[in-house]
Amino acid sequence: MSLHPALIFLGGLVVIVLGAELLLRGATRLASLLGVPPVIIGLTVVTAGTTMPELAVGVTAALEGQSGLAVGNIAGTNIFNILVILGLSAAVRPIPLRLLSFKLDVPVMIGAALTLIFMAWDGVLTRTDGVLLLIAAASYTLALMLLSRRESSAVRREFAEEFGRDTVAAGPDDTLPRSRWARGTLYLGLLAAGIAVTLLGAELLVSGAVSLARDFGVSDEIIGLTIVAVGTSAPELATTLVATIRNERDVAIGNLAGSCIYNILVILGVTSLVSEGGVAVARDVLWIDLPLAAGVAVLLLPVFRSGDSVSRREGGLFLSLYGLYLASLLLWRI
Repeated sequence: MSLHPALIFLGGLVVIVLGAELLLRGATRLASLLGVPPVIIGLTVVTAGTTMPELAVGVTAALEGQSGLAVGNIAGTNIFNILVILGLSAAVRPIPLRLLSFKLDVPVMIGAALTLIFMAWDGVLTRTDGVLLLIAAASYTLALMLLSRRESSAVRREFAEEFGRDTVAAGPDDTLPRSRWARGTLYLGLLAAGIAVTLLGAELLVSGAVSLARDFGVSDEIIGLTIVAVGTSAPELATTLVATIRNERDVAIGNLAGSCIYNILVILGVTSLVSEGGVAVARDVLWIDLPLAAGVAVLLLPVFRSGDSVSRREGGLFLSLYGLYLASLLLWRI
């Protein structure tokens, strides 16, 4: 007896979130063991880890000839990250903007979104486009690491509390192996297991999503823009909501902004490289969703410059805009 596509999709989502958590734990603890400062771990390693579901889905979709799902997922995820996750967090409690990296993140996010539209203008992202996106990702990461040295002591302390716990956990009373090599091996194992589990989850998720699209007669792009985008944003959503409750959101919001950038530069860069014929970009996604994702990034510019926080009113506005976007998808494109 075959499982219903919805169950396969949900199973894939659960597995992919579990894999991302394993990967995140392995990566952050390994970086801490190697002496990487917590602020750099938070802004780079964790951000890369939380985008792993999108990477797994993008690569799997491209290899299975469902590249429309990959591009739709990235556009939908970035829109969801900003309008829903950032909006919900601000609606619950205004978000203080203390990270210096915001001054880099917002312009880079806008530039990446506009560059993506330019590259996709011919309807396909080629391997050359992928190489250029990955070069841009490396440049952004380097700039981020340099800027992190100038972060305030309060922000550095918050990152240390969030990601420096492994140093405490590795003390004499810890149940983990005391040998540096043994712990390194353990963390590498967690990292490898996380990658393997995430890829398995992506396989199930993509398979279930494509079957659902066929059953309901909608395109891969729409499935990618909606349920797959929401599903792969689960790590960012969970991280931000927990940080909101604990009122420690510089880490979460910094990772959220970085995730939107890595989604374009790394995820689509790698996806374009592994796809033999390039990643096809549907006309609707090119003319509607990618410009909307760029517009949402541009919207952050006046918001982040209007004061030292994102207010509840602005958070409510973001949520309302996503509601309108979702309604337009349901009314006119499904």
